[in-house]
Order: sequence, then structure tokens, then C-alpha cells
Amino acid sequence: MFENLTDRFDVILKKIKSRGRLTKEDIEEILREIRIALLEADVALTVVQDFVSEIRERCTGLELSKSLTPAQQVIKYVNEELTNVLGGSPLKISYSPKPPTIILLAGLQGSGKTTTVAKLARWFKQQGRHPLLVGADLARPAAVEQLRVLGSEIGVAVFSEQSDPVSVARRGVEEAIRVGRDLVIIDTAGRLSIDEILMEEVRQVSAAVNPHYTFLVIDAMTGQDAVHTAKAFHDTLALDGIILTKVDGDARGGAALSVKKIVGRPIAFVTTGERINELETFYPDRMASRILGMGDVLSLIEKAEAEADQEVNAKTLERMRGGRFTLDDFYAQLQQMKKMGPLQGLVSMLPGMPKEVRNADINDKDIVRIEAIITSMTLAERDNPQVINGSRRSRIAKGSGTTVTDVNNLLKQFAEMQKLFKSPGLMNQIMKTPGMRSSKKNSKNRRTKR
Repeated sequence: MFENLTDRFDVILKKIKSRGRLTKEDIEEILREIRIALLEADVALTVVQDFVSEIRERCTGLELSKSLTPAQQVIKYVNEELTNVLGGSPLKISYSPKPPTIILLAGLQGSGKTTTVAKLARWFKQQGRHPLLVGADLARPAAVEQLRVLGSEIGVAVFSEQSDPVSVARRGVEEAIRVGRDLVIIDTAGRLSIDEILMEEVRQVSAAVNPHYTFLVIDAMTGQDAVHTAKAFHDTLALDGIILTKVDGDARGGAALSVKKIVGRPIAFVTTGERINELETFYPDRMASRILGMGDVLSLIEKAEAEADQEVNAKTLERMRGGRFTLDDFYAQLQQMKKMGPLQGLVSMLPGMPKEVRNADINDKDIVRIEAIITSMTLAERDNPQVINGSRRSRIAKGSGTTVTDVNNLLKQFAEMQKLFKSPGLMNQIMKTPGMRSSKKNSKNRRTKR
């Protein structure tokens, strides 16, 4: 998300940095370019106008910080205002002192609502909660069955019955109390467009269960239509927050930059792909940093620690400390990386990435090709690649469906990697990387037990 806007800001900020002093005319030129960039990103006009006015006001008659150059000060203001437009601070979930905490999800058909219910349940499980899913979408064929399949995938029970949505929702809450679940997530029916039948049904469901949180699921790719949808639902339900789906497919990001100002409710979560683990808490300050090309290391670390197998990392770490790093270890780390999502998304979180790298076609098929080559090797070859001669390389290439050149490139890159791991001081740097912090602790625990 925001790829186009990030590219535009990249050009604008480079222009600012190249100027030692900023005149009033310089400021107006910068604001004009920011205005165009935001409008091209499909941000609502009123939001753009307020954004530009706020930056202008802060820059006019400004007594600049002694620790920052004028350009740095303007960039600081842009970053702060982007954070404000995106919501200021993340929504914090408070749990009911008398369980269960009830969460109601609403949205139009096709927004990814049912899948988001399961993603949200998985997220809450990671927070130590014990959710029950309630399938109150009785209008769409197979909606409840879809929810059951997803629930089974994440190990969460699903309640539904053939009656009416209001009864299902009410009985679902009663079932959660009976079986001791501390969280209920209710999936409601959607429509292709907003109509009175849809609004009345979801209104009745809400009145029956009195949810602690009501989230609207909207498709980021629908742009300003998503914002209009959010406003219409909010007028009916008094939303607590927005869950923005399919942000990985929206290069402009206008909905994310408009919804808080227009609707008055924050974005609580975003989904970044189709996989069940691709849901993130929405942090306005981190997203602002991404838009300005400053990266988002905190989210990268959290993603690594949440998805990585710390046992695997700890074993790899111990072997590296002993001066050993084999192709099996490399293969295991590739598996860890895949759990964190598409490579393109991970690259966008790294600070200082040039535009050419951010926009490069980073293909996850490259990992698949490397995996195929490694799995076509014998155990002895993976443990000691130096034994791989010409005939072995031909056999590996044939077995993996690649070329000898591909095999040679991998072996060359791996040899360079092994040399790098033996360099002084590198282990200290590795210990600071995402996913290794918990591994260090686990590794110490195992040595203590011995």
C-alpha cells in the first residue's frame, strides 16, 4: 500500500533536502506538490486541504529547531501530520471484566469479512485469549461452512444454527459463557451494496448482543467508496474502528488516509494478504514512516518474533556459534522467512531502501527455486557443499528442474555467506536482528539445563 505516494514523497523530500534554506516560495512549491501527490493517491479533497493548511501554518513564521535544518523540520512536520491523519495512535483493545468480550464485524459482501473474522480470532489467540466464532451470516450460501473450515485451521470453535441472525448471535454469546470462552467474534451478513435490509439486520444483531467493539471491514481497493461505506455504517452502528482489507493490492492508499478524518473512527487492523496470519495492528506512526520511505523496523521485528519458530532459530544460532552453518540451516531459515509473508512486503519495512529496490519485482518464486535445489542434494552434500563436483551439479540441476548455472550461483552465494558468518563481530549483529532475540534466551535455557 502507498507505493505510488511513497515514490512521490521520495522525489519531494529529496528536493527539500537539496536546499539549504527554504523560502516562502519554496514552502508553497512543496505544499503544491504534496497536494497533487495526495489527490493522485485518491485521498479525500477535504482531508488534503486540511493537511496542506496544517503544514503551511506550522511552517509560517516558524522558529526552527537548533538541532534540525529547515528541510528536516519540514519533513518532521509532514511525518507528524501524516500520523495525525492516519489516526494518531493505535486503537487499544480493552477486555470486559465480565467475559466474554463481544466483537461484531460488519461490512459489504466481497470485503473479505468472513476471512477477517478468522484472522482476528488467530490474532486474539496470540494475545492469550480463547475466542468463539459465531456464524450469523445466513444470507450468503456456504458462509458458515467457510467459517467452520477457517476455524478448524486455527483451532477455534464455531457456533451457528439454522434460525435467524439475531437468534444465532444471542445464542452464540450464551454458548461462549457456557463453555467458558472469554471472547466472541460475530460474523454478520453483507450485501453487494448498502440497503435498508442490510442495515436493519445488522442493527438488530447489535442491539441483541450489545457488543463491546463493532468493527467495519472495508476493501482498501475500492478507494473513496470504502470511505463512503464506512460513513453509512457508522451512522447506523456507531463503529469503534475500521479493519482495512487487501491493502497489499492498493498502491494508492486513499481510503487509509481519508477514513479517520471523514468517519471519525480509527483503523484498528489491516490485512496484508490472503494467508490467515496476514493481519496486523495498524500503527499510524509506523505507517507514516513507511510512506516517507523511513521503514518500519518495529513491525518487522514483531512479525519475525510472532511467526518464527524460536526452537529452529535457537538450533541454528548454536551451530553458528560453533562455526557451523550448513545448507540445511540455510533451508530452515528460508522456511522461517516464508512465514513472515511476501518478500516485497518485508522489504518495504526496511529503512533507507532506495526506490529501485522498493519497486523491484522481488519474486517469492526465487525462494522456491532455492528450496528445490537444496532438497535435490544428498545429506552429505548439504552438510559439506565442497564435495559437489560437476557431475553432482548436473544431477542436482536435473532433479530440481533448474540449470547448472542456478546451482553454481547458489553454491557461490552460500560460500560467501559462510565466510561472512565467520567474520569478527558478526554474531553480535545477528543477535540484534528480528527473530533472534527470543532464540538467544531459549539457547541459554537449554545450556543451563545441561
